[in-house]
Amino acid sequence: MTISLPPLRDVIARHGLSASKALGQNFLFDGQLLARIAAVPGELDGAEVLEVGPGPGGLTRALLAAGARVTAIERDRRCIPALAELRDAYPGQLRVIEDDALAIDAPSLFAGKPHIVSNLPYNIGTALLVGWLSADWQPWWQSCTLMFQREVADRIVASANDDAYGRLAVLSQWRSTARIAMPVHRSAFTPPPKVMSAVVHLVPTEPPAGVTFKVLERLTAAAFGQRRKMLRQSVKGVPGAAEAMEKLGIDPTRRAETVSVEEFVTLARALS
Repeated sequence: MTISLPPLRDVIARHGLSASKALGQNFLFDGQLLARIAAVPGELDGAEVLEVGPGPGGLTRALLAAGARVTAIERDRRCIPALAELRDAYPGQLRVIEDDALAIDAPSLFAGKPHIVSNLPYNIGTALLVGWLSADWQPWWQSCTLMFQREVADRIVASANDDAYGRLAVLSQWRSTARIAMPVHRSAFTPPPKVMSAVVHLVPTEPPAGVTFKVLERLTAAAFGQRRKMLRQSVKGVPGAAEAMEKLGIDPTRRAETVSVEEFVTLARALS
């Protein structure tokens, strides 16, 4: 069933909304683009979806039209009336929670495993992703389809020896397969940000046994915190790292950017 809704621009004008720079907001109006983003996870008819930072509800509309049952977490109370109109238009499909996504216990909101689909606020996107990756495994989510600045998206999917390769790539790829689903031009947003964007799709995988997120996070923070230095210097503050590298045959004169995800995981297992 197709539900007729007023143009999103009219809704924004009627409620006097504007994107908040302090909240990292950039609004999307292109219905076809939003539908393409909503299609990235696959079939959503009847599926649970978590959306963070829906703003006036552009992506929310596309998710609801795809048949998803959406839980939207929105910190900006200015947007709540516009989202309430969507909730009324799609009875039983939309739950709106006015809260800070960084503070809320998202897994407790769902009985099953939702998809996460969000045009993330740029100022908290990376922190949210790292938090979702650090949760108990198996994960509480089925997939993540997330809009990031293109620079951040490249860092998530990068391989060893790439310029963008770093801690975020290791933390993302040891627990998921990650790909860039589509680039998004800055002109698609209102107001246009200064940088390009991209949608990243992550699907969880079974992580190697015997590795804790805490150890891997500490190891990669040390290694990439001084990425131009040799490993023996950058990770010297991690107890046991030098001995583990020697045992595993990892050359301590290498730099972090040359060490693969698999090698970092193997080293973290030895330290766990």
